[in-house]
Amino acid sequence: MATYFDHPMARRCIKAWGQMMLLLSVICILTAHAAEEATGLTTALGLESAENVVADDPVTSDGEALEPAAPLPEPAPPPLISGESTNNAEIETTPTPQKDNDIRQRINGIFSEIEGLQAVNVSVTQGVVTLTGETPNEKKAQQAINLTNRLTDVVTVEDRIDRTLDVQENVTTGYEGLKAQVKNLVKALPLLLVGIVIFALVTWFGSWLSNRNKMWQRLTPNPFVAELLAQTVKVIFIVFGLILALSLIGAETVLGTLLGGAGVIGIAVGFAVKDTIENYIASLMLSIRQPFRARDHIVINGQEGIVVRLTSRATILMTLDGNQLRIPNAEVFKGTILNYTKNPERRFTFELGVDANDDPLAAIKVGLDTIYTLEFVLDEPKAIAVITNVGDSNIILEFQIWVDQSKTDFAKARSIAIRETKHALENAGFSLPEPIYRLRFNNKLEKAFEHMQANTDNAKSDMTVTTTLPESLDNHQDDGSRTDDKDKQQAKARAKHILQGRDAEDVLNARPDDKLMEKVEQEIAESSDETDLLNNNSPQE
Repeated sequence: MATYFDHPMARRCIKAWGQMMLLLSVICILTAHAAEEATGLTTALGLESAENVVADDPVTSDGEALEPAAPLPEPAPPPLISGESTNNAEIETTPTPQKDNDIRQRINGIFSEIEGLQAVNVSVTQGVVTLTGETPNEKKAQQAINLTNRLTDVVTVEDRIDRTLDVQENVTTGYEGLKAQVKNLVKALPLLLVGIVIFALVTWFGSWLSNRNKMWQRLTPNPFVAELLAQTVKVIFIVFGLILALSLIGAETVLGTLLGGAGVIGIAVGFAVKDTIENYIASLMLSIRQPFRARDHIVINGQEGIVVRLTSRATILMTLDGNQLRIPNAEVFKGTILNYTKNPERRFTFELGVDANDDPLAAIKVGLDTIYTLEFVLDEPKAIAVITNVGDSNIILEFQIWVDQSKTDFAKARSIAIRETKHALENAGFSLPEPIYRLRFNNKLEKAFEHMQANTDNAKSDMTVTTTLPESLDNHQDDGSRTDDKDKQQAKARAKHILQGRDAEDVLNARPDDKLMEKVEQEIAESSDETDLLNNNSPQE
């Protein structure tokens, strides 16, 4: 683009076009200025165009009258005179005193028939009306000005009316107006009573029809939609009754005012209760979609519990701790819902580490053989185990087991499976080592420790430092292993003795907790003012 504009031919073309546009602008300005000067000069000299000069009695040189010439074509209508005029009609170029007198008489006649305008004086000059005198208030003054502007020959109106704002006159006028309205109301009382009776009857019928719950439930199986339809029908009948009543008394314009005001108020209230409206719409969508049922075990945005009911405002859960949890439906509708009950098969995992010198596949077989002996473990999908990591001192095995959580407590099953797998590996000779750290010292550091120990022995210190030579490490490891085996045997014997006691079966039982479900059933059975929107007959997404 820059190269194109740098071309000499392009620069010459642009320069020529610019000069041409400048020349045309100058010619237009000079032409308009010359026309204005010619018009001003003609006006100043009092000259008229030949079209407007017509002899009154044209005669010849012999004194004989000439035949009247053919009529000239009618001139174009006079232009509008711009200015601050309250009357948009065209202004005549040849006003006459007679027209001014006619305007004045017409306005005086109108004002004489209107109460409060008799004291207004009218003067007209060249079509300009000047209003003077007094009016009791601003309303009457504006009435006089508006009436004057409606005359066709009025150029503009000069408002010089004095607003007296007299208390007696204004109060009297207001009293008379109120008195007339009261009289009209008394006359219209029978018709008003008939309108009220019609409105009451239509409203009562709408309420009766909306309370036919069985009919609405047959129309739609969703309770929330049925309630919404019933309320909509009720509102329609109320509006219909209001229209009938207002039409009967001839006040249809009041209905438009009410609807306009209701629209403005509705917008303001809508912004004020935006969250409530959002929650209501979310309740409607949840009642239609039915993403869960009562007694379902779900997680909503990290909040876990069992569903009790779905109301028009919130979803009520019973947490695993036995507490009631209310979540607003707007959060439920936008949130992430994890339903454990929808698919009762659930997998849990745990990790165990075996010694690095052991064969991990042999350890996997021992663990899976033990896992399949547990009653709550499902045959399909199968339980598996994989090697996930090789650490500094052990090999990490991950066991993946499936259970039916509708019949098995998930946490208890995982706890029992870990215990049984651990014991099976230890009984088969596999060790589950702890992290081992080996420290190596050079000869100088060993001598320094020996010298430090000698000094501390002399000072009768409680600290003891023991150094061992590398060739004695194996002996100490063997002693430690024998000590660990002895401790494990003692621990197993202690556990066997404890688990043979009373109520030990409850510890080894993986059935779900009945107490929590009993509490959920009590919550569901409790009567509530809020309608439960969960319905087994409604289709579920």
